[in-house]
Amino acid sequence: MLHPSGGSPRAWRNASLVATAAALLALTTACGQEKGDQSPNGQNVGNEAPAKSDGYGADDAYGEDFGAADKGAGAKAKSAGQLAVWDSKKLGEVVTDSAGRTLYRFDKDTAQPPRSNCDAACLKAWPVVAADGSKAPPGVDESLLGEVTATDGTKQLTIDGWPMYRYAKDTAPGDAKGQGVGGTWFAAAPDGKKAAPAADTAPVDPAGLSTRKDPKLGEIVVDKNGMTVYRFTKDSAWPMKSACTGACLDKWPVVEPVDQSATRGILKKGYTVFNRPDGKKQQTIDCWPLYTFAGDKKPGDTNGQGVGGTWYAASPTGKTVGAP
Repeated sequence: MLHPSGGSPRAWRNASLVATAAALLALTTACGQEKGDQSPNGQNVGNEAPAKSDGYGADDAYGEDFGAADKGAGAKAKSAGQLAVWDSKKLGEVVTDSAGRTLYRFDKDTAQPPRSNCDAACLKAWPVVAADGSKAPPGVDESLLGEVTATDGTKQLTIDGWPMYRYAKDTAPGDAKGQGVGGTWFAAAPDGKKAAPAADTAPVDPAGLSTRKDPKLGEIVVDKNGMTVYRFTKDSAWPMKSACTGACLDKWPVVEPVDQSATRGILKKGYTVFNRPDGKKQQTIDCWPLYTFAGDKKPGDTNGQGVGGTWYAASPTGKTVGAP
C-alpha cells in the first residue's frame, strides 16, 4: 500500500524519524551555544564567571596548571636544603632554598602562633617548603627555623614562625615573580620578615646631626656617621636629667655636642648642651638628651628601637618615634 505522498509507509516513517532527529540536534546545538558545553554529569563547565580574588596570586587563577616542576597540592613537598641569602638590589636580602629559588611568606598566615592558611587550591600556585632537611643560612640563628602542619598535612618550614612557600611561576634561580602578588605574598628575609631594600643611609650632613627617612619609622635623627639617634623615656627635659648612667652608657653612648650650624632639619628650640653630673657633655633636642646604640652596627640600623619599652628613635623635634 502506498502512502498518499506516493512512497511506501516504511520509507515515509524513516524520513519522518530523520527529520525529527535533525530538529532535536539543532535544538541541542542552540542550547549548547547559549549555555556553554555540558559535562557528562550535566554541570556547566563553559563560559564560567571568573573566580573571586582570594589573594592567592597568578591573577587569582590559582587552580591553573603550573607545569610539571611544581604540582602544588597533592605533590610531595620539597625540602629547602641549605638555605642561602640573595642580596637583591630591588628587594634587599632574600632567603632562598639550596637551588636559589626564592622563598615567600603569606600575609594571611600567622607567626604567633604559626599557622598556614593556604588551602588546597592555593597550594597549586604556592607549594609549601618542607621543613625536613632545611638548614639555616650561614650567620642566621638556627633557632629561627621551625615547622608547622600545612593544610595538606605537610610539615612546613617556618622562619621565625612564618610558613615558607615557593611560587610555581618562578622557574629559575633569582626569579621573584611572586613578590607583591595579590598584595599578600612577599619574598621572605632571612629573619622571616618581609624582604625590604636597604634604606638610603648616606648622612645628609657628614659634619653633624641630620635626618633620614626610615622606611618603617619615618623621619628620624642620625649622627654624622648616619647612625640612628635615640631618646630614653626615663629621662626628663624640665629639669634636664639623664637616667642612663654607669654601665648604661656602654650600651647607649651619649651624642656629643654638635654646633647648630652643623645640623640640618633639626629643631633649634631647646637645642642645647647638657652638662652631665658624670662630667660628659651631651647634645639635646628640645632639652631631651640624645644617645646612639652600641647594637647598631651600620648606618640605617634601628636595633635600639623599642628596647625595654623605653628606648626609641628621636624625631627632628626631639619626640620619641613609635613610643606608645
